[in-house]
Amino acid sequence: MYRCMASLCSGGRVCPAFVPPYTQSPSWMLRNTAKERHHRLAEQRWQCSVRCVSSAARKRRALRSAFPVLEQPLQPIHQHVYEANLRNSNACRKTYMELSEKVRKGGGENAIARHTQRNRKLLVRDRLRLLFDDEDFLELSPFAGLGLQYGDIPSAGCLTGIGRINGLWCVFIANDATVKGGTAYPITVKKQLRAQEVAIQNRLPCVYLVDSGGAFLPLQSEIFPDKNQGGRTFYNEAIMSATKIPQVSVVCGSCTAGGAYIPTMAEETVMVHRIGTIFLGGPPLVKAATGEEVTPEDLGGARLHAEVSGCVDHFAWEEKEAYDYTRNIISTLNFQLPEEEEEDEEEPLYSSEELLRLAPRSYSYSLDVKMVVSRLTDGSRFQEFKARYGATLTTGFAKIHGHLVGIVANDGELSYQAALKGSHFVQLCDQRDIPLLFLQNTAPAAALTLSTTQAEMNSNRLKAQGSMMSAVACASVPKITVVIGGCHGADSYAMCGRAFDPNFLFLWPNARVAMAAPGHAGSLLPPDSEQEQKKKQEDDLNRRLKEESSAFYSSGRLWDDGVILPQDTRRVVRDCLDIIKQQQYQLSTEKLQSALLRI
Repeated sequence: MYRCMASLCSGGRVCPAFVPPYTQSPSWMLRNTAKERHHRLAEQRWQCSVRCVSSAARKRRALRSAFPVLEQPLQPIHQHVYEANLRNSNACRKTYMELSEKVRKGGGENAIARHTQRNRKLLVRDRLRLLFDDEDFLELSPFAGLGLQYGDIPSAGCLTGIGRINGLWCVFIANDATVKGGTAYPITVKKQLRAQEVAIQNRLPCVYLVDSGGAFLPLQSEIFPDKNQGGRTFYNEAIMSATKIPQVSVVCGSCTAGGAYIPTMAEETVMVHRIGTIFLGGPPLVKAATGEEVTPEDLGGARLHAEVSGCVDHFAWEEKEAYDYTRNIISTLNFQLPEEEEEDEEEPLYSSEELLRLAPRSYSYSLDVKMVVSRLTDGSRFQEFKARYGATLTTGFAKIHGHLVGIVANDGELSYQAALKGSHFVQLCDQRDIPLLFLQNTAPAAALTLSTTQAEMNSNRLKAQGSMMSAVACASVPKITVVIGGCHGADSYAMCGRAFDPNFLFLWPNARVAMAAPGHAGSLLPPDSEQEQKKKQEDDLNRRLKEESSAFYSSGRLWDDGVILPQDTRRVVRDCLDIIKQQQYQLSTEKLQSALLRI
């Protein structure tokens, strides 16, 4: 009896995956030379060992951990701080709910009626319900487009995010034609590019639901010519295809001018009869140029592109059928997801609602950031790293819904010691391939230079912060940042701010994003100004800082991936970690990596 040579089949047990070919056919030995028999036998043994290894890998379990529990209950002595934070959190939550309602209304009641009744199209959120397994998708930057110079563009005219299709996390970019008729503004382009960036960085399939009237021509100088403007969408599509990131397009409305390239560059495209159209110039332009009158359906309808031009691959009679096609296309992608196993996940010992009391209102008094950590991690467990060194920065290991993460959390300035500690810990996580979670609450103003000793301390601090910035920038592991308080000055870079390319960055509603916090404008003004003039400048700058540092102002300009409520943080981080992990299940990446190595 032949035995498996794989190292995992220990004890010389017979491997059921291996059956010698001549046991199936007695004439096999007669039809092959000894050399052929040897080669085939070696190949089957190799295949057998691969099957055994993969089978054992599926059964492997993560190493057990017994991290210490963080005992961080709310302290009665700080009750006045908790109450002040809670009042501020409730006010921020009220603003959050008002803006959410405004965004959900899209272009307003008249636009919705025209979209659904006259054009007989589904609303964008109804489309997503048909496309996804459930309504629990992660929406990105829902407040983008609010409060801009050229007016409010709810959700920037398109919804983006990540949802599950047949169990697979996919990025979606869905135009909302109720907002300005689906016209693309500069903020629309920026939001679409960010969604593609998320797909590229995390190797996620991308689904486009196209229903757009093209670019808003009065702002064409901010949409068309530059590197990171409209044309970058098509460049990204080509790069994504080249790196085997699947893309599917559903034409469920107008695809005019530049928008026509999105479905034609996608790998598979579905088009809806009498609703979808694809053309560079619509019927009005044809009439103006040639005098000929033509219907949208004859010029660029689903029949034409499915039967004549071949621009689309699947013809759908109605929208529901189109999303069924899309779900079936996603099921053909080369991913092998693991079987879902019910695991005993420890909930934190403390309620997530208590985070509303811990979200800082004032930066003059900061609570221990471990209180926040203990309300996010499994079982409130946390293995702290360098606990006695650089105390303004907390670093350590924890699990969130079973995912091992390295946590970097600060509640004050990054001192020399704290920055060195942060550099060490980030490099440690990078070495061990452990994702990083940054909880950012940086100081509102830099330390002043008042003496030679202070100047020397500041110089050392700058060098240490530079080292931490380099460690964060060069770390190849996934990074998630949540701004729980202040995002101020250079400290925010070392804590993986937007410029340092985290996979995801979210803000709490109380967060402030600015060079300096409101009330600290004096540190930004020249000291030699006249007293009265300086006071006026300081008041004006503080007023602008208060307005422009708001989390909602930041999110309206897409400086982040969205504002999230503190009590939702654990769920959002869990989804992000699930999303990031999915890329290891794409089976075709090994072939891609070997091809890149040959290049």
